[in-house]
Amino acid sequence: MQDDYQSHSSNEVTIIDVNGSAIIPGLIDSHTHMVWGGDRSREVRWKQQGNTYSDIANMGGGIVSTVNSTKSMSERDLFIIAKNRLMKSLRNGTTHIETKSGYGLDSTTEIKLLKVAKQLSEDNDTPSVDSTWLGAHAIPDKHTLESYTEEIISHQLPLVAESQLARSADVFCEPGWFGIDESEQILEAAKSYGMNLRMHIDEFSDGNGGELAAKLKVDTADHSHYTSEDNRVKMTKSGVSTGFLPGTPYSMGSDWPDFNSMIDNEHLWTIATDFNPNNQILSMPFVASCIVQRCAVDPLAALVASTINPSFTTPHQTGMRHGVISPGAVANLNILNSKHWESWCLTPGHSPISANVLNGKYNNYEN
Repeated sequence: MQDDYQSHSSNEVTIIDVNGSAIIPGLIDSHTHMVWGGDRSREVRWKQQGNTYSDIANMGGGIVSTVNSTKSMSERDLFIIAKNRLMKSLRNGTTHIETKSGYGLDSTTEIKLLKVAKQLSEDNDTPSVDSTWLGAHAIPDKHTLESYTEEIISHQLPLVAESQLARSADVFCEPGWFGIDESEQILEAAKSYGMNLRMHIDEFSDGNGGELAAKLKVDTADHSHYTSEDNRVKMTKSGVSTGFLPGTPYSMGSDWPDFNSMIDNEHLWTIATDFNPNNQILSMPFVASCIVQRCAVDPLAALVASTINPSFTTPHQTGMRHGVISPGAVANLNILNSKHWESWCLTPGHSPISANVLNGKYNNYEN
């Protein structure tokens, strides 16, 4: 391990001697759920007892459980919790992050969560934040799919669009949640307000979400665990990126998608943590370790899927390039604990990052 880095500053430039350590771009975590409260730890035993995602929701767990906890919290308390999570992400090399609402499921709470995300985006000590509205995350109590879809389109989305707190809109398009027709209606409404589009698709089965993603030309269709190859081809032709979330099958104990087929077939793809109440992973190096050490993905392909590829689906708010080390790009860099760049994804139990540069500010974690 290389340590004792030397930093020398002038009025124009800071020179950092990294003693031969490898440097990689700042990592981009392009799918997370950072702002929520509560604790769903008990659900792990329910899963082990054979209960499905739907079963757990019916038992009082799942998304609605987090919604109930989150609604009772103040913006200030949610901000403190979320900032702490962001700082842990930074320690693991993430310099830019996408975060979604979705734990409000009513207009007032969804706006509250987006306000917290806005406050986080203005904090210079944390990774920069790209905010997404995900009011179409689950069906709240006292609503049917039809009535909640109508409320979203007629009331919630107009308020979100007027607030300008979210760059993108997302829908949990999955059999048993929001179907193809409802997802299309919601996303078309969001598009009419000038919002970018994202989707959750095919997490539990092939619900044909990939075809809708291709039709709407969304920026990214995430999870995509069971998407058919035909739909992957359609998505790639439409410029849709597939956002794989390796932490989810890790946490759920399910099988892995065929990541290498994405490389072989030249599809567009990224990886992200999917940090959420049921998958509390804040480390991009860890999810990269999953696909490198368990699924035989090349470490360079994993790095590309964590840096330059998500820079297109999750752009930096300055409009500058990021996810690369290049003149004119945002100065987001990670200094590794090794002279070998491959080490970035080979320490799943701890961070491989000894120091980083966030928007030009040097942070040394070895001191």
